[in-house]
Parts: sequence; structure tokens; C-alpha cells
Amino acid sequence: MAYTFEQFCQDAHDALAADPGRGGRERIRDLLETLLQNEEFVTETCGPQAEIGVHQIYRDPDYDFVVLAHINDAPRQSPPHDHGSSWAIYGQATEYTDMSEYKRLDGGAGAGEAKIEKLKTYRLTPGHAGLYDVGAIHAIDYPAGARFVRVTGTDLATVERLKFDAKAGKAEVIQSVGAG
Repeated sequence: MAYTFEQFCQDAHDALAADPGRGGRERIRDLLETLLQNEEFVTETCGPQAEIGVHQIYRDPDYDFVVLAHINDAPRQSPPHDHGSSWAIYGQATEYTDMSEYKRLDGGAGAGEAKIEKLKTYRLTPGHAGLYDVGAIHAIDYPAGARFVRVTGTDLATVERLKFDAKAGKAEVIQSVGAG
């Protein structure tokens, strides 16, 4: 029997109950990879019939983590950004996402002057997930038709996040639009 979305949500809840820190988040990353092996879930949630956009498919009532389905029709490359006081786990469902990780070099923590350096770039392929912990700076680049499931520590529209312009040497606050 395939690992279900309902099992994933309960197991993710239990993982944070046992360890609200990085260990619990790593456990959720592992669980998401297991869920993405469920072809029925992937087809129902991220298949060709899925409506384009970002859709909240679960929000935990106790730990406030959110599960989102990202159904993309067009390619996209984001600027380097963080998730502020939250964390995020990206789990690839279709196509791929090239992930780049960065380090802030100037010692700053907020908007304003900022110097960043790219540390590495790698590809998330279907069935694989990556954890971007609190304050981690990363950028995403995916082709048309890429679809992924993202778990965040909270609704990102409720936290201050930054995007970085490496050429200009600046960080600015992201203006968020929540997924409903």
C-alpha cells in the first residue's frame, strides 16, 4: 500500500512534536521523498489536470506548518532569497528544479546593503527533496511544467523575508501574496 498524504501530514506533525528543530525538519524531508514515490498522489496533486498556481493543501493546526502544491506552466528563475524566520522543504514532483545556495558575507541580517556568495548549485529531480532551514539563502530555477510540493514552517506571507540582488549589493523585503 502506498504512503498517503494523510499519513504524511500525521507523520510530519509527529516529527515536529518529537523534535521541533533541524532533526524534525530533516525527518519531514525524508517523509516528503517517501510521499513523492506515491504515483497516485503525484498525479492527483501535480498532474496535467491540476490548476496552475500555488495551492495550500494542508495546514497543521498545532505546529502551523503548511503544505503547498506548486503547479507551474512557465519557466521561472527566482532571485536569491530567504524564508525569514521560517524554513522550507521543496520536494520535486515533475521535471526538475536547479537549486543554488548562498552565504551572506557582510554580517548583516536585514534589508539594506548585503553581499552574498554562491556556495553551490544542484538539481532536484522527481522524488527528491531539499531542506532550506531558517535564514538559508537560496534561488530556484525551473523549466515550464515543473511541479513541486513545498512544506513551510508557517504561511510565508506572515513573515518578513528577503530577496538579494548580488550585483547591486542589496537585500530588500519581499512583498508576499499568500496561497489560499
